[in-house]
Amino acid sequence: MKAVVAERYGPPEVLQIRELATPTPKDDEILIRILVTTVSSADWRIRSQTVPAGFGLIMRLVFGLRKPRQPVLGSELAGVVAAVGARVSRFRVGERVFAFSDTRLGCHAEYLCLPQDGLVVATPPALSDETAAALCFGGTTALDFLRRARVRPGERLLVNGASGAVGTAVVQLARRAGAEVTGVCSTANLDLVRRLGAAHVIDHTRDDFSRNGITYDVIVDTVGNAPFARCRRSLKPGGRLLLVLAGLPDMLRGVWVSLTSDRSVIAGPATVKVDDLHHLAALAEAGAFQPVIDRIYSFEQIVAAHRYVDTGRKKGNVIIDLRGQS
Repeated sequence: MKAVVAERYGPPEVLQIRELATPTPKDDEILIRILVTTVSSADWRIRSQTVPAGFGLIMRLVFGLRKPRQPVLGSELAGVVAAVGARVSRFRVGERVFAFSDTRLGCHAEYLCLPQDGLVVATPPALSDETAAALCFGGTTALDFLRRARVRPGERLLVNGASGAVGTAVVQLARRAGAEVTGVCSTANLDLVRRLGAAHVIDHTRDDFSRNGITYDVIVDTVGNAPFARCRRSLKPGGRLLLVLAGLPDMLRGVWVSLTSDRSVIAGPATVKVDDLHHLAALAEAGAFQPVIDRIYSFEQIVAAHRYVDTGRKKGNVIIDLRGQS
């Protein structure tokens, strides 16, 4: 099979398409022929080792000290079951599925084996492979943080970085939860964020949300530039700051804030459950949640796709189409 391999950390040019052996599923695994995958900000951070302050060594310990322990990146896929293990009962050959491989990665390839009890579910007939592949990374992160914040109808919620994969998901899911959403993004993305359901938008190139005197019940920072020190005056008493992306010092300060004040800081990696995938798929099938797709690249253009993600200007999700592969 063909796979995109990163044998060292670095810029997009470290990626090379190689021939690897097609994996064989274990008794409890399914072999998925991948039709569509994504390049996410997580792929960029792992490949380049561009990480928030305090996480450099931790990232290396998790993903490989001197080079990637798993050289095939990618955590989202949509495809078709190509083979099943002897004990597999949940899936059948030929069934359309989408999946989230999370930190085990491996989705930038033509095939991947996953446990039948893992983060893999059947793709609803009404969903395209592109939509299915883009559901997981942003959608599951948004669901988990909003759930931990216990967002309630009528609350005022601000999303800093409302046009990325996580931000666009937060806007839609928070609005569905009944929150009055304000989105912070660049000038070029104001209309997109409005269309997703934000009641208000702030152009961060012109206005600083933390200095306008407006307060919120919940602030979601997906960018990594809104720690509690910046957001303190923008949070109502009892308010919650969700640090989707933050350095270790800001996370530790957040623990102290939560212990010693009437505001709380929620941070740390998202917890993903298979029920979340089912929930997101049902919402997408009903038209209640739509992952934003910015650009679609062919498998051979994956270096260009990474270069684009590296700019930090992508809107929603970047898709890699493998359907042209033999």
